[in-house]
Amino acid sequence: MTLASPPRFAHDSEAELARILDYYGVAWRYEPDVFPISWSADGVVIESFAPDFYLPEIDLYVELTTLRQSLVRKKNRKLRWMRQLYPEVRVKLFYARDFKALMVKYGRLDFLTGVAAANSAHAVTGNGNGNGNGVHG
Repeated sequence: MTLASPPRFAHDSEAELARILDYYGVAWRYEPDVFPISWSADGVVIESFAPDFYLPEIDLYVELTTLRQSLVRKKNRKLRWMRQLYPEVRVKLFYARDFKALMVKYGRLDFLTGVAAANSAHAVTGNGNGNGNGVHG
């Protein structure tokens, strides 16, 4: 991906996935599309799903859930709605175990240690690097 300035990733795991994709020459876009999944009675969008990456060469969206596993249930629910409302859109949800396997494969155990520390700090303090937007991804 070539941009004037790199995107501001919500989490280090997203930046790491972008580096891997770049290394292998895989074209990607960061959060390019937002899919409404819930509306109020008067038609106002009240909830959306914005997958983290879009891989245009294979027409696939990728969503990571590595930062706060407590959000996995919410993301699974959003993904179910997404698949019902937009069956033609392909989305792969990467769980923490998937991301860990990727980091092990690419020899990034140092990165995994940092992510584990950040997750532990979040669990203890309740603070984290979530996107802070309840309507987004």
